[in-house]
Amino acid sequence: MIGIGEKFPEFEKQAVVSLEKGKEFAKISSKDFRDADEWMVMFWWPKDFTFVCPTEIAEFNKSFGEFRDRDAQLIGASTDSEFVHLAWRNNHDDLRGLRFPMLADTSKSLAEELGILEQSEKVAYRATIIVDPHGIVRWVSVNDLNVGRNVKEVLRVLDALQTDELCPCNWEKGQETISA
Repeated sequence: MIGIGEKFPEFEKQAVVSLEKGKEFAKISSKDFRDADEWMVMFWWPKDFTFVCPTEIAEFNKSFGEFRDRDAQLIGASTDSEFVHLAWRNNHDDLRGLRFPMLADTSKSLAEELGILEQSEKVAYRATIIVDPHGIVRWVSVNDLNVGRNVKEVLRVLDALQTDELCPCNWEKGQETISA
């Protein structure tokens, strides 16, 4: 699995970016985020049209503005195709208004390079990766296929990383950091 301090892999993938006819798909690449000089938060789910996944995706979408306020680009991803992503968005009330792209890693190459591909079903684990503006992985969290993640914790860790200071256990934005 990719580790802290490693360079996030280069990628260029199709993604669902809209429900507007003729504007549904776009290519997204790692270069887009480095050029923007922003943080990237990429979160993966195992399969579209499942039960836990839409609860997480909807919660990330509710917090979209909080990620933007922190100069962080949010990307959702799975190994399903962009066509499956689009069908799911069109058929699920909580996914129609997504404000971030749904990346399609149909070749499973990015999930494999990240080391988050579950071996028997070849689907991605519930991984969340925070990447700094220089393309360096700063945080990785991976949950079992059955357990949803905590979006508030992702925001808390992003806040802590962006202080570039020592943050104690349970630290939250606005609290004192540690002086060494």
